[in-house]
Amino acid sequence: MFRRIALPLLLSAVLAGCAESPTGRSQMLLYSPQQMSQLGAQSFTQMKQQEKISKDAKVNHYVQCVAKAVTAEIPASYGIHSWEVVVFDSKEINAFALPGGKIGVYTGLLKVANNQDQLATVIGHEITHVLAQHTNERLSRTQLAGIGMAAADATLGQSEYGSTTMAALGLGVQVGVLLPYGRAQESEADQLGLELMARAGFNPAEAVTLWQRMSASSGGNKPPVLLSTHPSDQQRIAALQAELTQVESLYQAARTQGRHPQCRL
Repeated sequence: MFRRIALPLLLSAVLAGCAESPTGRSQMLLYSPQQMSQLGAQSFTQMKQQEKISKDAKVNHYVQCVAKAVTAEIPASYGIHSWEVVVFDSKEINAFALPGGKIGVYTGLLKVANNQDQLATVIGHEITHVLAQHTNERLSRTQLAGIGMAAADATLGQSEYGSTTMAALGLGVQVGVLLPYGRAQESEADQLGLELMARAGFNPAEAVTLWQRMSASSGGNKPPVLLSTHPSDQQRIAALQAELTQVESLYQAARTQGRHPQCRL
């Protein structure tokens, strides 16, 4: 009986959840923007409770400056009208963005991303994970592979996100930090993030330098979190270099239109 009920539910969910990413890649999205925003906000609240937040005014002003310049170029059609940016005091070389307009940057990243353009590379990359609905896509895949749509229908039908749903979806900090994206998603975020930073007036050529520095920072040991599930360093750098000629016009247009970010640490 369960199989007879669950299979039609699963098929209808698959059909209803079919979508397309900004680059034309097929996606499976089972959650609404409102659901994802709520999950992102909850995850971010957990992060702020569990991680040490930097009180360094200079560092905070610098990160806010870069983030504000990048997010200003996001089309209104995405429906995110404001972004909350928090700097976490940690040696970890990492950053993330969450649905609902949340951005987290670890101070350890600033030792590798050593100028505004390189920091904009990372922030642009993380933001485009949100814009391309990669978290929704990842959770949707996990949902289908793990507990099935019959259970999802029962839990998501509740008025609040109870402990059962939270456990089933693996939410909390995993949404923003521990839940890995696939390589196709990472490559997509590289491409879209490069375009976004160029539109904001940041030099896209610095993206190549940033990822070279990121690769070197591992020193042959465990790579930074930002590299843990990504394409190989050589593949990433080659792809970025190939994109530079296409985004150079966006960068030059931004400069001509007066977008000259002046973010200094």
